[in-house]
Amino acid sequence: MKTAPFRLASSFTLVGVPVLLILISGKTVGQSQVPSDTCTASTAQLPENMLQGLQYRMIGPHRGGRSTAVAGVPGDHRTFYMGATGGGVWKTTDAGEVWENVSDRYFKTGSVGAIAVAASAPNVIYVGTGSASIRNNIEIGHGSYKSTDGGATWSSIGLEDAGQIAKIRIDPRDPNRVYVAAVGHAFGPNSQRGVFRSRDGGKNWEKILFVNDHTGAVDLVMADQNPDVMYAAMWTGARHPWGMVAGSTDGGVFKTTDGGDHWTRLTQGLPTGSVGKIGVAVSPVMPNRVWALVDAADGGVFRSDDAGQTFTRVNSERTLLGRSWYYGHIFADTKDPNTVYAANTDFFRSTDGGKTFNPIPMPHGDNHDLWIDPKDPDRIANANDGGASVSIDGGQTWSTLNNQPTAPTAVSGPGNSARPDSSPEL
Repeated sequence: MKTAPFRLASSFTLVGVPVLLILISGKTVGQSQVPSDTCTASTAQLPENMLQGLQYRMIGPHRGGRSTAVAGVPGDHRTFYMGATGGGVWKTTDAGEVWENVSDRYFKTGSVGAIAVAASAPNVIYVGTGSASIRNNIEIGHGSYKSTDGGATWSSIGLEDAGQIAKIRIDPRDPNRVYVAAVGHAFGPNSQRGVFRSRDGGKNWEKILFVNDHTGAVDLVMADQNPDVMYAAMWTGARHPWGMVAGSTDGGVFKTTDGGDHWTRLTQGLPTGSVGKIGVAVSPVMPNRVWALVDAADGGVFRSDDAGQTFTRVNSERTLLGRSWYYGHIFADTKDPNTVYAANTDFFRSTDGGKTFNPIPMPHGDNHDLWIDPKDPDRIANANDGGASVSIDGGQTWSTLNNQPTAPTAVSGPGNSARPDSSPEL
């Protein structure tokens, strides 16, 4: 069999990357005769059986797209999971050098809002679909999924009408005890929103925190030293063709000390009146230290050193609150009680308990999620609008984003500016 020579047909540019389009030309390909003067971009006619043995495969260029969920395996320096807002769940076993999709054929949607790995059984993974960063071009979620074999296979475990799922937390003592924070429908009211609990690995769910059918749970954190203590952030957020609802007097921070059976709203020192999106964090090494990043007229970073009984505003920088419905998360370091991170267009770190924040160089802007290894805080993973990146040196260097074929088509214009800090989107 003779190999047909290649002829350059045309070239063009795709997202700033030169691309060459190659066409096969020649007299003999296999046993079929193809006249060279007919093999052009517009008139090539090939025998029907000529391409039967060929299969499509992705050859690039690869580019990561928006991700709002990331998780790692405690103590495992190589394994991480990333959830794309339109590309499903991806896994790396070499600290971000190569990512492979593990959710295709199992999920009914490509939008992922939350990922959690069970600390006591690292092959057990829970995923919540539907990103909670409710842009006007979001993809709707379709409940939760579970894997018991490290992502090789998945099963649907309900909550199909929860809309956009923001966080999943697993009791470190029991992989079957799992909590889901659901924002709910992004475009209208529904009752399957709030905080849900399962005691049997997702077979059955009970709604344990509910405010109303417009207000959902946008964040949920668990105290490492006592998993029965949790803090939930409730938020009223909705999309409409004419604008956006991004707060109400129904939002706020709630706390439970009995695993979710009873909840108390925390108010002392926190903003009153209408509040927007809230991020919450609790220090794993100082469990009485709690942070709340609150979007409000008198918002900012609030810190409690008495387990939420009272809060004090320690930072009021607007750079941490810009476009907070799209960002608005805060994360506690796993070893240092004075180190805390805040996600926004840039990514920020404070080493003085939240009083001052400085930006950290990142491979991409628009930051949404952070996972910090409880055993090694220098080992972190970040989810942003360019995909997911892994760092093993505390954020000094990051793995590439150019190995994740999840980039969506960019849409320019009102409501979808390529520059989030100048976007007119509400």
